[in-house]
Amino acid sequence: MPTRLVFDGVTKEFPGVRALDDVSFAVEGGQVHALMGENGAGKSTLLKILSGAYTPTGGTVAIDGALQVFSGTAAAITAGVAVIYQELFLVPEMTVAENLYLGHLPARGGVVNRRQLHDDARRQLAWIGEEIDPATKVGHLPIAQRQLVEIAKALSRGARVIAFDEPTSSLSAREVERLFAVIRDLRARGHVVLYVTHRMDEVFAVCDAVTVLRDGRHIRTFSSMVGLTVDDIIRSMVGRELSNVFNYAPRPVGGPALELAGLTGPGVTAPVSLAVAEGEIVGLFGLVGAGRSELLRLIYGAERRTGGTVRIAGRPAAIATPRDAIGAGLVFCPEDRKRDGIVPVRSVEENINLSARRLHAAGGFVLNRAWERANAEKHVAALAIKTASLETQIVFLSGGNQQKVILARWLSEDVKVILLDEPTRGIDVGAKSEIYAIIQQLAGRGVGVLLVSSELPEVLGLADRVLVMRGGALSGEFPRADATEAGVLRAALPVAS
Repeated sequence: MPTRLVFDGVTKEFPGVRALDDVSFAVEGGQVHALMGENGAGKSTLLKILSGAYTPTGGTVAIDGALQVFSGTAAAITAGVAVIYQELFLVPEMTVAENLYLGHLPARGGVVNRRQLHDDARRQLAWIGEEIDPATKVGHLPIAQRQLVEIAKALSRGARVIAFDEPTSSLSAREVERLFAVIRDLRARGHVVLYVTHRMDEVFAVCDAVTVLRDGRHIRTFSSMVGLTVDDIIRSMVGRELSNVFNYAPRPVGGPALELAGLTGPGVTAPVSLAVAEGEIVGLFGLVGAGRSELLRLIYGAERRTGGTVRIAGRPAAIATPRDAIGAGLVFCPEDRKRDGIVPVRSVEENINLSARRLHAAGGFVLNRAWERANAEKHVAALAIKTASLETQIVFLSGGNQQKVILARWLSEDVKVILLDEPTRGIDVGAKSEIYAIIQQLAGRGVGVLLVSSELPEVLGLADRVLVMRGGALSGEFPRADATEAGVLRAALPVAS
């Protein structure tokens, strides 16, 4: 296939920051081309230039040999470009057909031709192998089908270049395979597919070539997957070896940090009893819908439990709300950090001190500004949080640095137990290694860690002991020495009826 998409010397500057610096690479037609790099490497900026949301400070973008100067996203769409982000741009209250043809609805005399609209929508959906009723409201569809509607919408507008930004972050394994089948079909039809992900297994499953960015610069393009290894990509991404990405080291454990007895509530189908010792990391694995996140929310008081008891450090804990949990020394890093973990319009300093400031405020009301600044400076330095200043709004930090800020918040407390729900979701491999080191440090201080992750290698690499959930109930337990991928997966898979 000939070269279809060319970035030539693309540069993008913001006040005081050069987000992209002379980036050049090409993508062939009929190719799935991975775009990889740590958070802050410039991937999102490059996609926004491709989509017309940003205008490059320098350099050019060419499609099928024609230079493109996009005046906005509409111009990029007209040129055959579609970028499919994690947050899908669909209107939930409109039908599938209306979303597919929004902006170019078939009409006669100013009246929408519903029959033609639905016929066109069925043909477009059949093109990607989906049987969805065009009259269904998009808001009633599961996330995987919404994503396929987004792809069909792009194709209905004549997209020849389609970029995916972390498309599998909310999909089950079966839904991922369905998406991959559509992407492979796009490749077979000669489309250009740019694929942004942090997941190495996906790169090797569906991609034909890999381009790596680091600190806004083009580091290397691997034009073939033949002979390419994960270590090759990681070295290019982080500029160093990551010999032990999980930073695991055995450590002594103490008495009970967390004990659950017969815990029940929404999402838990059978009473849960478990224990986490001081200094122990317990991994909690399960497939989508297994009840792992629901269990953590019950423990933390974010959902009201219907039965059972919780003990922290050997003492009964009456936890009805998150405030109760924090007061008892039990803290929580949620799966959706943007929605539940950070206050996006507040500064890094405020987000770090959000909880512990109550312990240092005069009379419980007057903030101790000196303590807040010193505490934030201490944790930013200790956790190597990359931020322009303590006053920077946290929304402008990368995902990995946002997660470090949440961990810094809890390090400011007297923590006995920490619940971690997908602590490295959407984080690049270099930042993951740093998060893993922080988790190991917490355990080394005697904190009990209960960790949920959908990435089985992460659970096996970090945990001293692995628990498995299936259908809202515990279904297996493995000491580290006995925890294998096959054994853990067997305990997680549904039992044939």
